[in-house]
Amino acid sequence: MRRGLALLLLLVPLAACSGGGPEATPQQPVVLVSAAANLADVLPPLLESFRQRTGIPAQVNYGNTAQLAAQIERGAPVDLFLAADRQHVEQLARKGLVLADTLCVYARGKLVLWARPGSGLGLRSLEDLASPRVGRIAIANPDQAPYGAAARQALQRLGLWEALQPRIVIAENIQQALQYARSGNVDVAFTALSLVIDEDGERLEVPSRLYDPIEQALAVVKGSPREAAARRLADFLVGPESAAAWQRYGYERAGEGGR
Repeated sequence: MRRGLALLLLLVPLAACSGGGPEATPQQPVVLVSAAANLADVLPPLLESFRQRTGIPAQVNYGNTAQLAAQIERGAPVDLFLAADRQHVEQLARKGLVLADTLCVYARGKLVLWARPGSGLGLRSLEDLASPRVGRIAIANPDQAPYGAAARQALQRLGLWEALQPRIVIAENIQQALQYARSGNVDVAFTALSLVIDEDGERLEVPSRLYDPIEQALAVVKGSPREAAARRLADFLVGPESAAAWQRYGYERAGEGGR
């Protein structure tokens, strides 16, 4: 159902990703990546392109950002962390658990409201969620998932959060929230544009003025035995080779910076 490779350069003033290490060989161990759930569609083709260019394979564990950060704090074997915000990566940096010189924003995500094909809801604004024709509403856990926090913030700014509480279903991450809507267990779900950009159904982009920018950051985990390869992958993900793919999946330019 989904796509081709494409892209958009996403570096930030926050910090430039550090330079790559020595040339890798096909025998190099797999780079272990922990990645936010909103990257489930865009990341696989990027990693395959990276493997073809460098011979370096990667293995990904997807989840919500807070849980992934907690796993790193507990010593999980992770080489590169791709979060759905920058706060959790910065917290790990302050604790000395990731390499501060590799911390950078790689993308800015977009929040959307999605309903399965044939729902007939005809949503034109978030205020329509208060309508009796809308039943249950799924969002990712707002205390752990940045896209869930953005959804709550948008509803709070519109004065809808309290009124909608009885109808809100909390999912572990935005992939799960989307699956609830796909299966019909809920009527609509807040999710990432990247996960539904090629999907049929009703899609309403949440105005960016209603939530703080979803700046997604990455960093190499301190003590990684594959640091050189992880640095190369980080550089690739924010470099010109990957620029069109981020754009293809609906991510915005997060800013520019130089090495």
